[in-house]
Amino acid sequence: MQAGMFQGRTAIVTGGARGIGLACAARIAAGGGRVALWDRDLARAKQSAISLRQAIAVEVDVVSEASIAQALAATEAQLAPPDILVASAGITGPNTTVANYPVDAWKQVIDINLTGVFLTNRAVVPGMTARGRGRIVNIASVAGKEGNPNASAYSASKAGVIGLTKSLGKELATTGVLVNCVAPAVVKTELFSQMTEQHIQYMLSKIPMNRFGEVAEVAEMVAWLASDLCTFATGATFDLSGGRATY
Repeated sequence: MQAGMFQGRTAIVTGGARGIGLACAARIAAGGGRVALWDRDLARAKQSAISLRQAIAVEVDVVSEASIAQALAATEAQLAPPDILVASAGITGPNTTVANYPVDAWKQVIDINLTGVFLTNRAVVPGMTARGRGRIVNIASVAGKEGNPNASAYSASKAGVIGLTKSLGKELATTGVLVNCVAPAVVKTELFSQMTEQHIQYMLSKIPMNRFGEVAEVAEMVAWLASDLCTFATGATFDLSGGRATY
């Protein structure tokens, strides 16, 4: 990728304090971009921001319109209006069957993983379209295409992210704002602590490369989609699955 490819650009990364979000933020910062790490764990976000150039930490609850509005205002005041949004915040939820899935847990996963992506996308679109340029990259999952057993809420939420991305990409196709999503197979992050070992091994068994993805691998694909090198892709889902995805 080109050196300085994000020079003069401002990016918001939700869930930016750790995992895939932090890797994406680091990749954009390394390319010269200004980055706002949006996370509900402000202390962790501040700690992560220290290691990145031109980065700030912003506390946000992605299921709250008011919190998102405040975070956007803070980002614009401290950095600049965003050119890029990487919507990475998410949780896995419990590993259990649909028949036994707690309703409250279902609602929490859908709220954070799907409604949170909708609300953050919705918040940045007016400004991006007014400026005639923007890149939105949503983090989905291969589970959203195939469905993982004992992970119904997670699978459903990520399928929703794919559908949302396709809809918004078509809506904005002539505005200069491109909207895409990445659908990784399992990437080893702190989210593993939310999963059972049985579920982790099931997901590994589905990957022909016989290994988990790395956050840096996801970040490289996101970086291309977030850059000016991406000019004709919108409303698309990009697999990063070690051979698991077959369509």
